[in-house]
Amino acid sequence: MSIRVLVADDQQMVREGLAQMFKEEDIEIVAEATTGKETLELVDQHQPDVVLLDVRMPEGDGLNTLGRVRLEYPELPILMFSHFDNASYVARAAALGANGYVLKGVSRKELIDAIQTAAKGGTTWTREQLRRVSGALTSPRVMKDIEAPLSDREIDVLRQMAEGQTNQQIAETLNISYETVKEHIQQLLRKIGVTDRTQAAVWAVRKGLI
Repeated sequence: MSIRVLVADDQQMVREGLAQMFKEEDIEIVAEATTGKETLELVDQHQPDVVLLDVRMPEGDGLNTLGRVRLEYPELPILMFSHFDNASYVARAAALGANGYVLKGVSRKELIDAIQTAAKGGTTWTREQLRRVSGALTSPRVMKDIEAPLSDREIDVLRQMAEGQTNQQIAETLNISYETVKEHIQQLLRKIGVTDRTQAAVWAVRKGLI
C-alpha cells in the first residue's frame, strides 16, 4: 500500500520535483498545499499518512502550521522540509513535535527513507540535530538536570526511541511485545516529565544516555 503524502510548499518547482521523484516509489501525493491555511484544510480533507511541510509559507508559516496541526492530530507524522539549516527553526520544529527536519538538498534516498520512517511512526532526528537544539527546547524537564528513576528496560526503550525506531522496531530489537513497548514509553515520558518522543530523545542526549 502506498504512503499517502500531503506536500505543503509554496514553490511549484519543488512540488513538481517531488511528484517526479515519487513516481517509482510506493509514495502517493494525495494533496498539495501552498499556504499554512490550505495545509490545515487539506489535512482535514485527505487524512494523509505523512505531511511534508515547508518552513516558510504564506498565510501561516510551516512552524506555526505544525503547531496547529499537532493540536488536532497529535499522532500524524510531520516532516519539516526546508532550504534553511537554521538552528532556531530546527529547535522549534523539535519542540513542536515534528518527526524530523529534512533539508531540501538531501539525496533522493534520504528523503524517501525519511518519509518511510515517519509513516511507520518513527523520527528522523539525528544525534547531531538533537545536540544542536537541546539547549533551545523549552520543556522545563528537558532544560533542567533532573534525575528520573528509569528502569534498565525503560532506558533500553528510550535509547531505541532516540535512534528514531518505531514501536514495532523497538519490540523486535528488544524481543518484547508491541504493547509492552507502548507501556514503557508511556511510563518513561511520565517519569521524565515530557510530552513527546522528540523531547524524550533530547533529554536522553543531555543525560548522556545516547
